[in-house]
Amino acid sequence: MQAYTNELKKYGVKPSYTRLMIFGYLKEKMNHPTVDEIYQALSESMPTLSKTTVYNTLHIFAEKNIARMISINNAETRYDLVAHPHAHFKCMICGEMYDVDVEPPHITKDQLSGYEVEEAQLLYTGKCPKCKQTV
Repeated sequence: MQAYTNELKKYGVKPSYTRLMIFGYLKEKMNHPTVDEIYQALSESMPTLSKTTVYNTLHIFAEKNIARMISINNAETRYDLVAHPHAHFKCMICGEMYDVDVEPPHITKDQLSGYEVEEAQLLYTGKCPKCKQTV
């Protein structure tokens, strides 16, 4: 828990018990969860936890660049710890999300002239190897 405390402090985030638990969940599971998934996982051991608190905590993490919001077709938002540049693959059968190491797309300065890029996301969808075998 001390390592998580130090990590949050490094980003300028006050390490409250709730923030530590949510950060720990993201760090240990690495499953690109939704707010609902985090709430369901933690609410039994934290009876006073609310979905609003989970959402607000994740919003702080995103602002401080601790976690990244992954928007999927404007219908679903998941969260990922920002560790290194990577893409995501979402299985349309089981709904699981996976990290995919890829080379960043090659975009020239001319193509983005006049723009200030703050973030780039690359999302692949389809069938994961497990679901591909069962279909």
